[in-house]
Parts: sequence; structure tokens; C-alpha cells
Amino acid sequence: MKYSIVSQELKELKDFNDEQNWAYTTHMHQYGKLDSDNHYLASYSEYLDKKLVEIKGVESPAFQYKVKFDWDVPFPPPSKPTFKFIDLFAGIGGFRIPLQEIGGKCVFTSEIDRMARKTYEANYGEYPFGDIREFTGPNLSDEELDQLIPDHDLIAGGFPCQPFSLAGVSSRNSLGKAHGFDDHEKGNLFLDILRIATVKQPKVLFLENVSNLKSHDGGKTFETIKHLVENVLGYSFNWKIINANTVVPQSRKRFYIVCLRDKSKFEFPEFPGDPIPLRSVLEERVDEKYTISDRLWAGHQNRTKRNLARGTGFTAHAANIDKPSNTLVARYYKDGKECLIPQIDKNPRKLTPRECARLQGYPERFVIPVSDTQAYKQFGNSVAVPVIRGITNEIKKII
Repeated sequence: MKYSIVSQELKELKDFNDEQNWAYTTHMHQYGKLDSDNHYLASYSEYLDKKLVEIKGVESPAFQYKVKFDWDVPFPPPSKPTFKFIDLFAGIGGFRIPLQEIGGKCVFTSEIDRMARKTYEANYGEYPFGDIREFTGPNLSDEELDQLIPDHDLIAGGFPCQPFSLAGVSSRNSLGKAHGFDDHEKGNLFLDILRIATVKQPKVLFLENVSNLKSHDGGKTFETIKHLVENVLGYSFNWKIINANTVVPQSRKRFYIVCLRDKSKFEFPEFPGDPIPLRSVLEERVDEKYTISDRLWAGHQNRTKRNLARGTGFTAHAANIDKPSNTLVARYYKDGKECLIPQIDKNPRKLTPRECARLQGYPERFVIPVSDTQAYKQFGNSVAVPVIRGITNEIKKII
């Protein structure tokens, strides 16, 4: 039975279009075990029993988690998994593709952006849960967290970075609590990762962040994270800044962290070679809608001239397509100034969403089910998949 057919039937049922319910349902699809072995069955079977009998022709209300699915999505779960991982702050699955390639089975996913969740489901057949704090909030005990999130070997995620102080978060009892955060509204989401790791004790934490994490908030953020991993969680803390420009045609420096439960040292791979030129990912025929207007191009040129004269502010030039592009960012949808493709006898154009996917190293079969605006945001926030793949291949030796 094709996953796309079953999912469409379920979505047409009353209450199945509720996002939390749908997240539980797709996670149960993915878990792939029967009856009591399915992590999501115990807390959700009663709801499923009520809803699934509404499907015409279904005799057993338990069919949904017993049927063997034909995963007609671009990146299905591995048929013979060798380890389990969870995908936090999952975005559009830049960690998931390489981890599945080496035999990893994703057993829990969380992503707060609704449109990113849509793209994620279209490619992996799983709809992520929303805010991770629904599973790690201070109102939940460690025992409840342990029941809500399945056991796993690895935590993956490109976590947001907010400043916070060491005071108030250095003891084990403070993890996941509201006090001790600089931002009382948002808290600090790294602590949610740390709390999950404290309870579940995975072998590996594999994390990504902006390249200036080392200097963020005067170095306090980095020092706090390192202290908590080494002295509270008890893992080794290994990090490296890597530019992806030898594996994707984009200059993209990011901060990568691998923490190991056995406290061993992790050797990051090298990414040798020459920088890849932007022209390698450009499409031959592009819709005229991507050509920027006379007004926008004139505005870019005028602001660039003024900012160059005063020595500050952004500049916008047509890209040199024989070199890697500038870093793709989430705001690219606004005016495309970070990467404008030169054209003969016309204004430059913005990248297409497919070209953005290629800039981040996503395979051609990756589905883009959202608007251009949302796609630009999603690819701008994504990890560079080939870098994740290179690090993942080293992690495979540990897993």
C-alpha cells in the first residue's frame, strides 16, 4: 500500500488534519514495528482505533501500524536500520538524508516552522512535531520525557543560538528549567537538547550552528555550552569550523559539534579540493519572473555606491559565476542581493529554488512543495548536506 494514498485518506478524516495528531500518526508509520513494539502505539492507539474505522473498507482499526507501506517518498526510512537517531530543529532534513544513508532510522522529529514541516513530510513521509519544548518543558518530569521520546543512539540538529549565562544553568537540576536564561520568553534551546541527552544518554550529539558561535555574546555562549557538555553531561566536546565551498558551490562557513558519550576525541574529516564554481548549478532556462525589476536593480546599485563611499553597509553586485556564491541566507527572498546571476542584455536574476537546493547539496529528487518565498527561507536556513555527509561517515565508525 502506497504511503501517499494512505496519508491522503487519513488527512481527509475529521481531526486528522490536526498537526499534533498528524505528527503522531506519521511517526507511527515510520516506526515500522508492530503492536507493543511501536513506541507511539501505547499513547495513541485509542485515538487511532476511533478514527481508522471511519475509512471505508478497513476491517481492522489496527491496520495503520501493521500494514507494510510502499514508501513512495524520495527519502524513505532504511529497510534494515543499524541505529536510531532523532532530528531536532530539523528544518527540511539536511541531517536526515546522510544519516539514513548510513543506516540510521529516525524515531523522533521536531521543527517549529509549519511550512518547513510540509516540505519535510513531502520528502520523508513524516510530519515533524512542533515546538520541542512541548516535550522538554519545565512542567514535564524526566520520567515523562523518557516516555515521550524514544530511545536513540544519536541526536542531530542545527540549534538556534541565543545568549545565556553560565550562572543558573551549571547544575544538573537546572537543565530545562525556566530560570537561568537570559531570554525568559524563548529560553535557550540548547538546554532542551542537553536535557534530552541527560535523560536518554545517546552515544553521540551531532550539532551545527553559525560560524561565529565561538565569539557569540563575547564568548559566553560557547564557554557555557562547552562547560555543560563536558562537566554536566559528561561527554567529550569536539568542534570545527568548516567552509562548504569545496563540496557545494557556495561559501558557507559553519560551526560543527560532535559530542561523544565515551569522552573520546572525534577527528573531523577534511574537505579538500578547489572551490566549486556557481555556474555548475545554474539552470539553462529560467522563468522571467526571477529577473529583478529596473527599480530593484537601480536601488541595489545606488545603495551599493553610497555604502562603498562610507565604508559600511551591504553591497549588491552581479555574482562571479566562476567562483562559489556568497552564503545563502533566509532573507534571500526579499531582494536577492546576496546572489544575483548576471544575464546578457537584461537585469540580473535571483536564483531559482532548485538552484538553491543545489547550492546546499540536496539531490535532484528533493521535492519543493512550497512557494518560492518559503523555499528561499528553508534553503537559506539549511545545512550543507555534503558536509553533514562527510562528518556522518566518520560518525558511522563510532555508531
